[in-house]
Amino acid sequence: MSGTVQEGRVTQSNETEGFVFNQTMLRIKDPERSLAFYQDVLGMTLLKKLDFPEMEFSLFFMGYVRPDDDPIPQNPLDRTAYTFEQKALLELTHNWGTENDESFDGYHNGNNDPRGYGHIGLSVPDVYQACSRFEELGVEFVKRPDDGKMKGIAFIKDPDGYWIEILEAGISAALCNQ
Repeated sequence: MSGTVQEGRVTQSNETEGFVFNQTMLRIKDPERSLAFYQDVLGMTLLKKLDFPEMEFSLFFMGYVRPDDDPIPQNPLDRTAYTFEQKALLELTHNWGTENDESFDGYHNGNNDPRGYGHIGLSVPDVYQACSRFEELGVEFVKRPDDGKMKGIAFIKDPDGYWIEILEAGISAALCNQ
């Protein structure tokens, strides 16, 4: 890879027109716990569930639906197409049986050694208000907004131990002085 780094440089060509960053996948142990967390704590909507019985796994596509978005189709085929057209979804993958396997310790969260994957991030209108709500709901924190050197940014954990950065666009821009 050569060249210089240039923010805001539009790189889409005719060959990539229509490409959409659709999803990030996380493996989950217990879909009941994970869906409750992402729906009830983070306010996401389950857009589509796909089951693959022959391979014994299910996919849950989670995302945010805004009032001005197109309505979610009720027809299963249209709903699947709609799901795969959306931007920035979270795909939760459940391998059947892990929720009942006492010997299954879960998946690597990427933040323990050896490090790799780090976190997903959510922008919220008010970091402090969101974190106050998370506290009331018993969500586990990795970092509270006023801990450490970077103020106004928090990290919480989902039921599988994955880190979720909670940030506010205005505060984050000011922290970076840019």
